[in-house]
Amino acid sequence: MESYRGARTALIVGAGIGGLTAATALARRGWQVEIAEIGAAGTTAGWGLCLTGPSLRALDELGLADACLAAGYGMSVITQVDVDGGLADEVRLPRLIGAERPAMVGMARPALYRTLRAQADRCGIVVRHGLTVAAVDQKEEREGERAGEQVRVRMSDGTLRRVALLVGADGIRSSVRGLLGLETPVEYHGQMVWRALVPRPPWATGIHQFAGKVNTAGLVPISDSQAYVFLTENGVARSVLRDVELVPRLRQLLEVIPGRVAEIRSLVAGAESVVRRPVLTAYLDGAWNRGNGVVIGDAAHAPAPQMASGAALAIEDGAVLAQELDCHTSIGAGLAAFVSRRAQRCRTLVETSVAIAGLEQARRHDEAYLLVDACHRQMAEPV
Repeated sequence: MESYRGARTALIVGAGIGGLTAATALARRGWQVEIAEIGAAGTTAGWGLCLTGPSLRALDELGLADACLAAGYGMSVITQVDVDGGLADEVRLPRLIGAERPAMVGMARPALYRTLRAQADRCGIVVRHGLTVAAVDQKEEREGERAGEQVRVRMSDGTLRRVALLVGADGIRSSVRGLLGLETPVEYHGQMVWRALVPRPPWATGIHQFAGKVNTAGLVPISDSQAYVFLTENGVARSVLRDVELVPRLRQLLEVIPGRVAEIRSLVAGAESVVRRPVLTAYLDGAWNRGNGVVIGDAAHAPAPQMASGAALAIEDGAVLAQELDCHTSIGAGLAAFVSRRAQRCRTLVETSVAIAGLEQARRHDEAYLLVDACHRQMAEPV
């Protein structure tokens, strides 16, 4: 099939995981890419994350998997512990980028951002900070006998852009989604997720998940020296605590979970900062695009964190978007093919993550563990 032959100019809103990945994937196929990022340069949110096998597979196609493995902590096993502190299961995840490389990698978010940003810089991608999109106007223009759609964009600083492609990679509360006339509810699931950066215990060579009688907790290594603790607080209303309350409250919540969580709890006492966020999900039914504008990542499909796969979906989105645009004669056809290829996979993961959240709150931890394992294996299938 012939590929799109028009002007290959793209504006991406959001310099997060999905935005930077999409920018690099497009630039490698000859697109001229500009990124608008409302945040200041060098700022990233959160402590760490896990890049599962599907995200490493997509990054490997972009030549970035080894850089991420070098900057993080490679793992292949999830150890699941029951409410009595005994071993429930050890899940050995498939190694999607070769038997000699790990199945997944834990990374500090700043380390991942530096890796993706360095590749974007090498590809000549322009990133403008303190800037976002204020208005979008799509208009078809004709030059002689050749027709091509353009997206006219007014930026927050009053400047104008005219590009062939607009990509909203600006998160669960995406402004681009609204500007394109695409709407979806953001849902809260009765859980607050805690995270704290701690020294990595020597025994933590993979992800550990601990089932409590009320809440669940875990530990994810992100380097040889560091890990992050997570705790999912069940059955609570959305609320905000003062910073001085966070460390003592997290330690209190960890106190009732048995086993090695006692050691984790002691590490939290020295944590410089703890974050507490609501578990929110969103899924955009129907088209993710309007004209030559499209949303990707959390702007289109934001799962609960239980599957540790939000980053994987965003990274896959960026890679698949560039692939589909490269093999269709119009941007509209490429975007339609992209959404068709991604929609069911992303819906499955979002819905599974919501089901896991429900099982956790019902204290049906064994069923939740089985669902996590099954979904990881399903996501390991080709994109």
